[in-house]
Amino acid sequence: MSKNVLILSASPRKGGNSDLLCDQFMLGAKEAGNAVEKIFLRDKEINYCTGCGTCFNMEKNCPQKDDMPEALEKMIAADVIVMATPVYFYTMNGQMKTLIDRTCSRYTEINDKEFYFIATAADDNKQAMERTFEGFRGFTSCLEGANEKGVIYGIGAWNIGDIKGSKAMEQAYEMGKAV
Repeated sequence: MSKNVLILSASPRKGGNSDLLCDQFMLGAKEAGNAVEKIFLRDKEINYCTGCGTCFNMEKNCPQKDDMPEALEKMIAADVIVMATPVYFYTMNGQMKTLIDRTCSRYTEINDKEFYFIATAADDNKQAMERTFEGFRGFTSCLEGANEKGVIYGIGAWNIGDIKGSKAMEQAYEMGKAV
């Protein structure tokens, strides 16, 4: 059965290491017959959550006028969500964290999703990347029916393109194909 796959790429560089892994995942998922869309967060205007309380105190949508409502609709509609980030100081980058924070207005509607997490870092120690994945898990622990299906460690990738030819590229493709 075909699934609706949404890839959220937080790489600030098109063709950056985490973005390249997104493309491999997308290739595998498309070959398996799934509908796949990638949102490149760098191309979107997503403002920081201001903590105004409108979404939870007044039960209204976020009053900010930016691209987040479109991204949030796609997250709600997806069967599978892939979250990809470069690792900055052993955690996710600001673009991904901002997106997560802005789901506040409708996070209770992001139900029964399969999640895949991708992270790339210059460090070649997988253990050093666990904080990043724990950040993703903190988000998904707030979602009903979230099911973590896979994690990709893109280690030893500092310069753009360092990830090419790595095991992570093959893993991303295979995980996408297995969706």
